[in-house]
Amino acid sequence: MFAVEMNNVSVYIGDRQILKEVTLRTPYNTVFVIMGPSGSGKTTLLRVINRLIDLVEGARVEGFVKVLNFDALHSDPYELRKYIGMVFQVPNPFPHLTIYENVAVAAKINGVAKSKRELDEVVKWALEKAMLWDEVKDRLYDHPHKLSGGQRQRLCLARALAMKPRLLLLDEPTANIDPVNARKLEEAIVSLKDEVTVVMVTHSPHQAARVADYVAVLYDGRVVEQGPAQQLFLRPSTEIAQKLLRGEI
Repeated sequence: MFAVEMNNVSVYIGDRQILKEVTLRTPYNTVFVIMGPSGSGKTTLLRVINRLIDLVEGARVEGFVKVLNFDALHSDPYELRKYIGMVFQVPNPFPHLTIYENVAVAAKINGVAKSKRELDEVVKWALEKAMLWDEVKDRLYDHPHKLSGGQRQRLCLARALAMKPRLLLLDEPTANIDPVNARKLEEAIVSLKDEVTVVMVTHSPHQAARVADYVAVLYDGRVVEQGPAQQLFLRPSTEIAQKLLRGEI
């Protein structure tokens, strides 16, 4: 049983092929990292998993995608997304909502909390998991513009967690934040895998080595290598993976 299973998945946007016969399997309760240089198709792969690819004009997907036992390409995307949280590369908290409301809104929409007491508990739990609670517990009713960029990104992680997803997608979540906040986010990601399966995109081999249980190397739309992280980092079997680990591509 796998949280995500892709078989021979190809994605076209107009006449351009972005993903080329991608096959991969993500075990439950692991951190599965998709690694590759810019333009290799990493973000597109995440968009296939949660059906955000539907919003891309001219996009066409071929192959088989199973996500959390859903036949993902033929299921109701709104039903599928109830179980999938996502954090994007650029922090995007809702500016008109307070810190508390940013987290609470996800729990409300997904029906996670029924009472104010339950909502308070979920908000605290999500902020703790995002390693942000101690920094914001005395200013929950401030707006997110008062937070640093890294704190805003961890707020976005808390918001995604508050919906109690079974799968969490992270699209280069530390690319636009400072090193201190990036490390806190990495620590949070590693601590989450007992409760949620994480699929994370990064271009950084060093980051992948710190957080990953499994790694897939994506290059020019193809998975050129995948397997347990320790094995791939110690004995990469393809020239592309070797060059990526050396920082040459």
